[in-house]
Amino acid sequence: MAAAISSRSDIIIKKSWFTTKAVYTPTQSVVKVHVLEYNPTEGSRLEHLLSLSPSKMAAELRQKGKPVPAAIGNYRLELCLSEDGRFGALQLFRFGDLRNNPICEPRFYAGEDVQCIAQIL
Repeated sequence: MAAAISSRSDIIIKKSWFTTKAVYTPTQSVVKVHVLEYNPTEGSRLEHLLSLSPSKMAAELRQKGKPVPAAIGNYRLELCLSEDGRFGALQLFRFGDLRNNPICEPRFYAGEDVQCIAQIL
């Protein structure tokens, strides 16, 4: 997912002596990466949530709660959020054949839709 994020025109990569940061340029906000793993039950629930529109996803999260991460699971969610909550990206993977295989292409969110995916954390 790093390649998909860094290739966007609204993201710049700032490198310094010891750090590398991704910055969402419209708001100059640093983008933070979160990696979560889920067991098969919670992972399939997350897969269903990601198939919904952001507003339906938010409604279902309010009603049923967020999927519970596991210490080790066969689903891996890579989630990027800007510190100001105006940009988000995610991609879901499932472990199989000794590698994480993408379930979906990277998805990008901006504005109010970011708040819906931020509820997953």
